[in-house]
Amino acid sequence: MRIVLVGPPGAGKGTQAAFLAKNLAIPHISTGDLFRANISQQTELGKLAKSYMDKGELVPDEVTIAMAKDRMEQPDAENGFLLDGFPRNVSQAEALDEMLSTEGMKLDAVLDLEVPEDEVVRRIAGRRICRNDSAHVFHVSYKAPKQEGVCDVCGGELYQRDDDSEETVRTRLEVYHTQTEPIIDYYRSQGLVVTIPALGKVEEVTARAMGALAREDA
Repeated sequence: MRIVLVGPPGAGKGTQAAFLAKNLAIPHISTGDLFRANISQQTELGKLAKSYMDKGELVPDEVTIAMAKDRMEQPDAENGFLLDGFPRNVSQAEALDEMLSTEGMKLDAVLDLEVPEDEVVRRIAGRRICRNDSAHVFHVSYKAPKQEGVCDVCGGELYQRDDDSEETVRTRLEVYHTQTEPIIDYYRSQGLVVTIPALGKVEEVTARAMGALAREDA
């Protein structure tokens, strides 16, 4: 299957993408991973992307599209893939359609993870990270430390990252609504969008998504 996963920040896209890709035996292709891999391997695309990032500028669509195209042409994506973070806007969605069409392929589904905005803010703004080890992550509501402000694992100080503040989260949501959300209408006009309520346990959301995909594939 060829799937695009969309949803606001804090919807759990990365977590769901990993589970779904494993269940479907297709690669999880994340924009973040693409950038990191190309930059670390110093590919021409990676060098180009880094030149923009170093200046604090957005990486142009054509660079992101070229990275995605290169990854989707790898042997492990021959039977499908799950895209996470790409396409990020309608221009990228149109480019993806054109890419697939050239190869005689098309998307099978676009999974839209639906989470209320207040829950998104609660999820992200409640995160607390250990200063000693960023892998130690807690949440004031869902995974509170035994002692407030202290990491259960190593005793380090817990803090809120600047980009996890409520103000920053709401700004990120506004960017999502303006730039990325329009691709849902774009794909809905093609009959591809499947909305998945993303509240609840991780495995429950995965089961809903797998059930929806099975119906789409029937």
